[in-house]
Amino acid sequence: MAEYELNVELRADAGKGVARKLRAKGRIPGVCYGAGARSQSIQLDAAALERALRTSSAGLNTLFDLKGGGELHGKRVLVKELQRDPVQGSLLHADLYAVDLTREIEVEVPLHLVGTAIGLMSGGIVDHQLREIKVACLPTAIPESFSLDVTNLNVGDSLHVRDVSLPAGVKLVSDPSLSVVSVVAPKAEEEAVTPEAAAAAAEGAVPAEGAEAQPAEGEAAEEE
Repeated sequence: MAEYELNVELRADAGKGVARKLRAKGRIPGVCYGAGARSQSIQLDAAALERALRTSSAGLNTLFDLKGGGELHGKRVLVKELQRDPVQGSLLHADLYAVDLTREIEVEVPLHLVGTAIGLMSGGIVDHQLREIKVACLPTAIPESFSLDVTNLNVGDSLHVRDVSLPAGVKLVSDPSLSVVSVVAPKAEEEAVTPEAAAAAAEGAVPAEGAEAQPAEGEAAEEE
């Protein structure tokens, strides 16, 4: 999997005021913890982190080699959690998790569909219910993604977590019985109209013989 460098600095101060000052300079507060590392407050360049995550096809499963940061220097970390501004989407805080390269960890890996289901020819709709699965493996063996071929799915068919092919050294953690994708019949666009409802609608729409049609509510009657 892809590995990137990430420069960090230890941070002694905390609080909203400190965080605002950091963000004004293009940096964000964060914390680093995990295997072989006591929890420490850090600061880092928000744009550099965003750029690495955007460039790497592994996304949040990108393995970073920390630079700077005192005793954190040389640690390998994964991004455990990101906090973003709910309106602007800009980074506010980052949690980094130091990993032991010799021990398995559990991670969520994206799941993509490939192919065109034959059920679409019959009017079916592809319902993609699960977009990532949890697996356990060494940090250096985290798959970038998994793929499921839906070509042979007809209306009523499904694929499950157990149908995902895992590479050597990767163990499934998610429930294998969970449904990943199904091809379902389309729902009726309109409910069937009962004879009583049709009669009531006709009675309201057509004036009785000899009666004048009344103007719709909010509309003025036409002048003679």
